[in-house]
Amino acid sequence: MATTAPRPKSRRAADDISYTDLYERWERGNWSATEIDFTQDKIDWEEKMTDEQRRTAMWLFSLFFHGEDAVTDGLSPYIDAAPLEEQKYFIATQQVDEARHSVFFNRFMNEVVGLGDGSIAGGMNATAGQLSWGHKMIFQGLEDMCVQLRADQSPHQFARAITLYHILIEASLAQPGQHVIEAFLEQEDLLPGFRSGIANVALDEQRHIAFGVKALADLYDADPKGTETAVLDVVRENGVFISGVAMPPNWDESYFTAFNYSYDDLGRDGV
Repeated sequence: MATTAPRPKSRRAADDISYTDLYERWERGNWSATEIDFTQDKIDWEEKMTDEQRRTAMWLFSLFFHGEDAVTDGLSPYIDAAPLEEQKYFIATQQVDEARHSVFFNRFMNEVVGLGDGSIAGGMNATAGQLSWGHKMIFQGLEDMCVQLRADQSPHQFARAITLYHILIEASLAQPGQHVIEAFLEQEDLLPGFRSGIANVALDEQRHIAFGVKALADLYDADPKGTETAVLDVVRENGVFISGVAMPPNWDESYFTAFNYSYDDLGRDGV
């Protein structure tokens, strides 16, 4: 009786990612948040941008600022739970990245917008009123996830944590938001210092997302059903919060149109 040869395993995007390469890319891509020149940005902010554009920038930049700080504070349990040393080393670079991003946003808020006293806490206190309901809920969920991961370092819990941070927060929220900001500032030729910084932030986030894809692929290879369940559960638990992160105050879509965008455009980009 003739037998059918097994189909070769299809190659996945994750198969082209290695933890060593991601670490090397981090070393090559290092940049300084403290050396960005915001001189022209302050002129643009005060003399070129409209009230509506400044309002939108304050809102979007604040969402990022608080998100970066939350991840900086909470990422260490991911390092402890990672099963491979190479994973631990790369996640350690992520924590450095998130701290650098927080410094970048805080500098802009203080030196360009004139908010806060220069300290991270001062900047966060001055911008806390900008946060949406969805943002507060999703990052409270991340804080809870970090507590759970510290207590339970199983592969299943690690898969849940990776899904929330790397896939939902970074890939589904941060990346589309960065595209909105970069596209508008480039079109209008505004805030050159901020543009250079957010471009570096976006490159960092791309490495983080690639790590999340690779880590989940490895976890899936070891336990397909368990990893699938972990991923789907986190998506179901947080879907409603994800859609609410970019909900502008009072559902006022002018927060988007001021940046030549719409809520639907943002949805098509990934949220």
